[in-house]
Amino acid sequence: MRPKPAPNRTLPARHGVARVISKLGLGSRTQAARWVVEGRVSVNGRLVADPEFPVRQGVDRIEIAGQEQAPADRLVVMLNKPRGLVTTTSDDQGRDTVYHCFEGAGLPWLAAVGRLDKASEGLLLFSNDPQWAATLSAPGVGPDKTYHVQVDCIPDAEKLESMERGAMVQGTRLSAKSIRVLRQGQKNAWLEVVLEEGKNRQIRRLLDAFGISVLRLVRVGIGPLQLGNLAKGKWRRLAADEVAALQ
Repeated sequence: MRPKPAPNRTLPARHGVARVISKLGLGSRTQAARWVVEGRVSVNGRLVADPEFPVRQGVDRIEIAGQEQAPADRLVVMLNKPRGLVTTTSDDQGRDTVYHCFEGAGLPWLAAVGRLDKASEGLLLFSNDPQWAATLSAPGVGPDKTYHVQVDCIPDAEKLESMERGAMVQGTRLSAKSIRVLRQGQKNAWLEVVLEEGKNRQIRRLLDAFGISVLRLVRVGIGPLQLGNLAKGKWRRLAADEVAALQ
């Protein structure tokens, strides 16, 4: 009797070892590349010196300093970002970064999920799972983001509708899912702006196209997750049900 042929097994694609270490949530790609160059990384028992050395995640055995590495448990943290901090791990201009808020906390490597510019504040997420973070940030896939925006005027209903429809700004179409007035004073107002996707400085550029200046911009929600009463500059871990709700 002829034996049955072995089933075809599709192996995962090869990627550079530094990239795979990052995808495992063990460190940034830059950190992983440094570990390789320092001679701390081996693949299947063999030291490698090239951060682009090809490996298959889940197939090849990766060790750092002699310890076999498995995917880290997903960790997601929310921060109430203060105004004036840049969303980067380091800054060549010497400006304080959002990681200043985590100093001394003993957290593992975390990457920001999306960004808030230096002048903006509010809800910012961090995770050690870059694949999950990429899905959350993907245009048309990730959850809506809600902002409270103080502006230098009191826009009427017609202008709000025009801003929702959007405008072409330097060749890019900018719009909002919804914009409404939250409260107003004599000379300015607070707006609630909901975005389905985020482009670089989208709200500031959109409002500027209609002659409106932003005085303050605070992200207060990502999908069902709300900033709540988390103090400025403080952070907390998300519970499993909060992470699941974001997906």
